[in-house]
Amino acid sequence: MATADELTATRRAIAISAQGLGTTSPKPPVGCVILDRDGVPVGEGYHLRKGQPHAEANALAAAGERAEGGTAVVTLEPCNHHGRTPPCRQAPIDAKVSRVLMAVMDPTSRGDGGAAVLEQAGIEVERGVLEQEALLVLGPWLHSLRTGRPYITWVYDDRTVNELRRTHDLVIRRNGAIEEGAPGEHGEGTFHVPHHLIDDDPESALRALAEAGARTVLIEGASNDAARLLADAVDRVIIDAPQTPPSSGPAAATGESLPQGFRLVSVQPMGRYVRLTAERAT
Repeated sequence: MATADELTATRRAIAISAQGLGTTSPKPPVGCVILDRDGVPVGEGYHLRKGQPHAEANALAAAGERAEGGTAVVTLEPCNHHGRTPPCRQAPIDAKVSRVLMAVMDPTSRGDGGAAVLEQAGIEVERGVLEQEALLVLGPWLHSLRTGRPYITWVYDDRTVNELRRTHDLVIRRNGAIEEGAPGEHGEGTFHVPHHLIDDDPESALRALAEAGARTVLIEGASNDAARLLADAVDRVIIDAPQTPPSSGPAAATGESLPQGFRLVSVQPMGRYVRLTAERAT
């Protein structure tokens, strides 16, 4: 059972993991917080881009010797394979932590998995800590793994695109141009921007986006040929509808309607607008 300090640390790890959105792909955005023996935070870190140190390594480097006998709190199960960097599960072992809490299990783990290797090393492991909260950040990455295509968000309003683009790998503009959401921020040699999409073949278009390394894609504008091409693959819709003055009555215009097959999951006042967020009903 996670303690109050560990739950607080998990939520902090989830918060900082979001700083990797739009840059870590095709790898996941992960955050980690280190607590000392007394439950005091002594280090934190997140994964920024492929080829650079993972969240656990950054957090443990910040904690130094204070990590020994402490707890590592991480949003995703530490990986158990060599790539451009060493396996994440080795860093807590080398740092001699006593306990590791993880929110989401890694479906890409190889062999026994990072959690099992940690337990074999004598480290106490707790799985599924605040998993649903961690999925707010990791959900699109997991969706991409499961479906073999990016998680696609269709935004009707240009202003919203400007707010969200840095948290997405690719942006498809109204004129069909495809841009990196955070230009030049993905790892070198791990990501590329497709020149165009095949206009009449949704499957080829999705494959091109996936092969680029994209886990998340943002489509700009209510009138966008890409939205029509990829309509069956859109996962989320965001609409900024004008606020209605109190005296206007219920018949006043509320902006664009949601596409069929989507359910409203969030309503937020945004100054003169109300932001409606809807996800595909399952």
